[in-house]
Amino acid sequence: MLGLLPLKWLARFQEGGIANQFFMALMVTIPVLNFGMLMGWQSPMTPLLQAADGPAPEPITDETISWMASITFFPPIFCGLFVGDLADRYGRKITTLLTSLCLVISWVIILFSLRPWALIASRAVAGLACAGCYVVTPLYLKEVAADNIRGALGSLFILSQNLGYLIVYIAGDYFSFTAVMWLCTAIPVLHMLVFLAMPETPVFLVKQGKLKEARAALAWLRHTSVDDKNLEEEVQQLERDEEYAKSMKKASWKSLIQDKTTFKAFRIAVNVMLSQETCGYLVVLMYAGSIFEQASESISLTLSPNKQTIVVGAIQLLGSIVASCIVEKTGRKWLLAGTSFATGLSMLALGAWFYITAMSIWLPGWLPVVAMCLCIFADAAGYQPVPYVITSELFSFQHRGMVTSFVSSVDALSDFLQTKAYDPLLKLLGIHWVFIMFSFVCFIGTAYTVLYVPETKDRTLEEIYAVLDGRQKEKRKDVENGKEISRL
Repeated sequence: MLGLLPLKWLARFQEGGIANQFFMALMVTIPVLNFGMLMGWQSPMTPLLQAADGPAPEPITDETISWMASITFFPPIFCGLFVGDLADRYGRKITTLLTSLCLVISWVIILFSLRPWALIASRAVAGLACAGCYVVTPLYLKEVAADNIRGALGSLFILSQNLGYLIVYIAGDYFSFTAVMWLCTAIPVLHMLVFLAMPETPVFLVKQGKLKEARAALAWLRHTSVDDKNLEEEVQQLERDEEYAKSMKKASWKSLIQDKTTFKAFRIAVNVMLSQETCGYLVVLMYAGSIFEQASESISLTLSPNKQTIVVGAIQLLGSIVASCIVEKTGRKWLLAGTSFATGLSMLALGAWFYITAMSIWLPGWLPVVAMCLCIFADAAGYQPVPYVITSELFSFQHRGMVTSFVSSVDALSDFLQTKAYDPLLKLLGIHWVFIMFSFVCFIGTAYTVLYVPETKDRTLEEIYAVLDGRQKEKRKDVENGKEISRL
């Protein structure tokens, strides 16, 4: 009897094409995983690059390292809208392949040269891949997922990025510099080869009038035959949605602003994403080593810098896994509110610890470590992934690409400014006030989520907009009779 359980679980996982959709989601998020490796690569490799006997022809200066950290977020400020238009014109699949190509070029530049200009140029090219990851991947995930697992697949975006961090942290600790470089380069190369066999999203195929291809792609995603009655109903729904979209005026910023409900959704999307990006998460990651170092003075916690980054990466990944498991049960709104509040409390505890200990008052060293771990976990478990899910669910196919592109550009600008302003801000205010300031950002984000962000789980776009208009009360509505409702 027990021997049959794995078969039953497998059959249940395959029911409705869940296995195929998860596989597709994993393939779509591999560029995000590799981008996470690229971002995390700098942490274990910086000491090697700055060493006199390191692999670089000459030791890399702190100024170059600073530009490497920030320049990655500069191209997406301007390329976000371009990438969104590219995805709408030529498809999500082509744009995802181009994203992997940019990652390959970025790694190859470093393989051939480790001079400062090459390191900075490599990260600038990676910025193009950043725009591709943050604009196209959430759209792809949303458009291949069934309603009942849309949130779980959407949360794979941040999970993959955090897995990339952890992989490169571990690889940097155990393998040579050259071996790590070849590993990082091989992943996007293999992804480009395998992803050629993956289908385009049914939504985009219907938009292009390729109904036969759309039906075949949807049949594979739902693990059924092209003649399935439910599949035919879903395709027809996609066709009706596309006809409705064509009957309306072409999507533009003017149409977005003039429609009060759509503009309200736009404001919500921008605010939740800005709250996520300015919550101080990057500062916590940058200061993790110092927190471990100061904690080791009063508790028996001695970890090498690489081991510290591995611990941080593992906590990030654990939080992302939790998010994927619970987002369909808790809903978007309360998971976002709860994790932003927990992040705020952690930031406040860190700020208070640094402020009090600066006055020569003893506090236990485990306190900042626990606060830091809670902050990283809560952020990965909801504060980071949920805004992407909410943003993809707040708009129709017409506006989704342009809004996602705009939000991506704003986020990139925020990250660029944070990474460049980190040291001046630290010297001006002190680390304690920096953490306290970010805690208030988190608390404001929590209040905004509770008061203004609608629950989007198991709701059609019409139902979400009815809540925004006040025509429907804010309460969760399950999918009726277990049927999936197509959402463009």
